[in-house]
Amino acid sequence: MKNIAACAHPTSARPFFWKNLGAGVLALVLAGCSALPTPPSRPVMYDFGPLTAAPSPGDRAASLQPLGLAEVEAPGLPDGSNAVLYRLAYADAQQLRPYSQARWSQPPAQLVQQRLREQLGQRRAILKAEDGAALARDAARGGKLPPVLRVEIEEFSHVFTSATDSAAVVRLRATMVDLTRAGETLRGQRVFAVRTPARSADAAGGVAALAQASTQAARELGDWVDSLGD
Repeated sequence: MKNIAACAHPTSARPFFWKNLGAGVLALVLAGCSALPTPPSRPVMYDFGPLTAAPSPGDRAASLQPLGLAEVEAPGLPDGSNAVLYRLAYADAQQLRPYSQARWSQPPAQLVQQRLREQLGQRRAILKAEDGAALARDAARGGKLPPVLRVEIEEFSHVFTSATDSAAVVRLRATMVDLTRAGETLRGQRVFAVRTPARSADAAGGVAALAQASTQAARELGDWVDSLGD
């Protein structure tokens, strides 16, 4: 009887043992889950938004000569980058820094080109670079080719003059050339620099100011193109 009782004791304790083991494993699993890092949030995507001044039918002057718009270049910006860039002018003005949680929907050169096309297109037909290349074949027949506008982005950043004061700085170099059978003839060149105060010292304030500054630069550039005549 003593031996039977001795053998029965471990058997009766076995369910209690496994119950405690399962609870311990579950606790370890839950502890491990709570220790996992939080997935990083996705960067917020920005663009310039819609053009606020929509053209009416009377705004488009059919008599104005079409204009060829070349691809906007940005030699001073990282190639193909969608980063929203800022400068700390009070600390290190020579360093461009990217906002970690903000991105443009397209590289800035493409956004600026889109805004230029929208603005210039209110007053004349805007041709793509490949359209201008196709029309070049008409030069041999004496046809007049549309002038070509080339634009380079020299500055496109959110600049902080202090920890709380900042502004968007957009600087564009525009060059207008006439296409002839003998080559290109310079019609004019000008730099457009626009500085727009930011409403807040963060990425959201910076991109809003950059969009506003780009629109203003496109308006000024359009007035300059018109002043050069056809």
